[in-house]
Amino acid sequence: MKAVVLNGYGDVEHLELKEVDEPSPGPRQIKVKVAAASVNPVDWKIRRGDLRAMMPIHLPVILGRDVSGEVIAIGAEVREFKVGDRVMGLVEHGYAEVVVASVEAFALVPPEVPLPTAAALPLVGLTGVQLVEEAVRAHAGERILVTGAVGSVGRVAVFAAKRRGAQIIAGVRSRQRPEAKKLDVDEIVALDDPQELERLRPVDAIADTVNGKVMAALLDRDKVVPGGVIGTVLQPPLGAKEQGLRVHAMLAHPDSAALAGIAAAAASGELVIPIGRQFPLSQAPAAQHVAEAGGVGKVLLVPSLRRAS
Repeated sequence: MKAVVLNGYGDVEHLELKEVDEPSPGPRQIKVKVAAASVNPVDWKIRRGDLRAMMPIHLPVILGRDVSGEVIAIGAEVREFKVGDRVMGLVEHGYAEVVVASVEAFALVPPEVPLPTAAALPLVGLTGVQLVEEAVRAHAGERILVTGAVGSVGRVAVFAAKRRGAQIIAGVRSRQRPEAKKLDVDEIVALDDPQELERLRPVDAIADTVNGKVMAALLDRDKVVPGGVIGTVLQPPLGAKEQGLRVHAMLAHPDSAALAGIAAAAASGELVIPIGRQFPLSQAPAAQHVAEAGGVGKVLLVPSLRRAS
């Protein structure tokens, strides 16, 4: 099969389309023909070497954390899925024509959800849900600021916190306000506008997807109530614990039940992750460049494509 292999740390020239051995499913595993794989920030951070200390890998390696596709073989003791099922999953080595992973990594894709759309859901979906439910532990009535609210993880965090009955403040850049108005939130704050930051009432918790200068500015202005919570998908912000805040950093983990709930929300239209450009596997370097530049919409790798769209 063909797969995109990372041969070394650095720029996108280290990504190469190669013929590799096709994996076979073991017990409690399924084999999936990949319809699409999404490009995530963790992919290019691994490629650049940013995460060497946190997530050591052995090169060469196939990147890619989430995929959608059709089950083409099952291992022993698999009862959850059958050949022909449409699935999506949080996996390893997704930049490929075929993947194999544990059944716990997958959920069925509802018929209302196109497979390319489904490929954009697993990593950002589980990250956003677990950020709210496991790191922030949101409760009804709490005021929760979601930083990076129009990003893919931020959108899911908004959805998950709203489902728990929280009051949501979407933290965005000034230029993102029109997009933020499409979200089901109670307030919008431009995090790059010092005057808006000053007017923001302290929140009970922050579901953080950006860290850096944004979190520093919020902490400098005491925008979290004493004893409040910061849940983050990044490094814990400096100074938060010294202010008496509870800080919980998290990494997404497979959860088939939660993933099924995300799929159902996508099918009903309750959760929408915009799709951006789509590239064939052979153009993975270009796909990472586009995704790294930012913008609205998940960038996808689609093995069946012959040219970008």
